[in-house]
Amino acid sequence: MDLESRLIATIRAAAGERVAYVCYSGGIDSTVLLAASVRAGIETIALLGVSASLAAAERDDAHRIANEIGARVEEVETNEMELEGYRANAGDRCYFCKSALYDTVQALAATRGSDEVIFVGTHVDDLGEHRPGLQAAMERGVVAPLVDAGFNKVDVRELARLWNLSNAEKPAAPCLASRVPVGIEVTPEKLAQIEAVEEFLRLHDVWPARARWHESVVRLEIPAAMFERVVTDPFRGELRRACRKAGFNFVALDLGGLQSGSVSLPLVAS
Repeated sequence: MDLESRLIATIRAAAGERVAYVCYSGGIDSTVLLAASVRAGIETIALLGVSASLAAAERDDAHRIANEIGARVEEVETNEMELEGYRANAGDRCYFCKSALYDTVQALAATRGSDEVIFVGTHVDDLGEHRPGLQAAMERGVVAPLVDAGFNKVDVRELARLWNLSNAEKPAAPCLASRVPVGIEVTPEKLAQIEAVEEFLRLHDVWPARARWHESVVRLEIPAAMFERVVTDPFRGELRRACRKAGFNFVALDLGGLQSGSVSLPLVAS
């Protein structure tokens, strides 16, 4: 069975006659899942969790992509910032974030009296990683059709290309809170600082990029091929001014380039 048929069959078996609520972010994984659910002919609602950790640009992009595939999108306020465990950012932040999302989705379905299934875009490559959010999903009976269909990241992108999804090559875009070092409290003010710097970089085609928060210092991670541009005037001066406007006194360029999870790395090399 080809990828398309396998995923659609898996979704139909999981949903049955129920309404499928797809936890949707605009990223490639949840987009493929959403598109597959729509193609499966199931009543599908994409739920976009909105909070201070979602950049405005990502929010707009998510709506645009869902519109391309003809999916219905509803925004839900997840309010994870109200949870002490989320703000504490002790390494299990994603558990509290996903718990807030899934609880919100289940509460929404209950108010509508609908028999629902909640889908999430986890795939098999995610299973070997430290992802506290997976525990939250298991506790609430959330279904991962990509896992059940045996999809890895390569499969997801292959199907996205087959369906000509406009975000087929989109790099990962973790939430803004992932830029705050583990053990440092997450606040709306910090997230706003991070978003302001990243939006400047995005608008000037220095992307993908990460603006890592380190108190008065913002540590920029960008592709190595863009180093020369950002350290050359006049852009260097413009970038520095944008970072200072966002509330940072110092701007550092990380020579390691883009690095997943670098805020959790030790400050002293072993």
